[in-house]
Amino acid sequence: MPMPMPVVALLVLDGVPGNQLTTPGLVFDAAAGVHPPARTELRVCSVRPAVATAGPLPLDITAPWGTDGLEGAGTVVLAGHDGFLAAPPPGVLDAVRAAAARGSRVAAVGTGTFTLAASGLLDGHRATTEWCRTAELAARHPRVAVDPAGALVTDGPFLTSAGLFGGIDLFLHLIGLDHGPQVAARTARQLIDPLYEDMGATREEIDRELADTAGLEPTMRWLETHPHDSPTLAEMAAHARTSVRSLNRRFRERTGLTPRQYLLRARLERARRLLAAGDGTIEEIAARTGFGSPASFRHHFRRLTGTTPRAYRASHGSRGR
Repeated sequence: MPMPMPVVALLVLDGVPGNQLTTPGLVFDAAAGVHPPARTELRVCSVRPAVATAGPLPLDITAPWGTDGLEGAGTVVLAGHDGFLAAPPPGVLDAVRAAAARGSRVAAVGTGTFTLAASGLLDGHRATTEWCRTAELAARHPRVAVDPAGALVTDGPFLTSAGLFGGIDLFLHLIGLDHGPQVAARTARQLIDPLYEDMGATREEIDRELADTAGLEPTMRWLETHPHDSPTLAEMAAHARTSVRSLNRRFRERTGLTPRQYLLRARLERARRLLAAGDGTIEEIAARTGFGSPASFRHHFRRLTGTTPRAYRASHGSRGR
């Protein structure tokens, strides 16, 4: 007898980033593509029929479901939105609390963690949000154990994501929970690995052309796609065509992190993908992601994720080593 299709309800509010609307469908479609039985029903829900996406070019989107779409969903995901510091619209918190009471997993992407925290459900639990907002989350919700370095934090039935790439890490994790780690690893390779394989010189050329007009974006992408490199602050500043002092200030304003901390997160993200894909030994991954030594890799991985590389591979990877 076939297993019932998992249902994920994405709760969106005005000012939702466009990529947080499209990423779930992208991940779930990719999972069904690599393994047809791994299908997921995605419900886009809101308190109003029409939702406006975030700027700079806001679009009006029709949400097929109201908050009733949360009923029967095994997972409820709160997307980020522009008004995350204000009180959520009436009905949102009650719907989220009711879903948790029914036993649903409840997740949040980026600033959606502020909405989830406002429900009180995160009190006494670990959580994360956009890295530049973690201090604000901790100040507003002191009963939440905010992880300032976490990209994806799971604590009981609650999952929160920093929102990288629209929360792709969160939705890949849900694929792993609902369809198994092998399907999640194959989906990750389908979505992510070709980007890293195809960037090469072409991406570097584009970055150089955009450096004068795109702020930190080219340098951030450079660090993300070359985590094995160990550039000095002077080299990072030269890539961004600015001074070291300005580089540090702009990185903190943009990400809440120093350039070196951002590079460390990029190394961690690449290492997580390699571990999930079973691509190399722990020692090889440490070298390929720029951690220098297996001991340094294990130290930073445990500090930033709360687990060891080997344990992470066992729970997320397509095969153990």
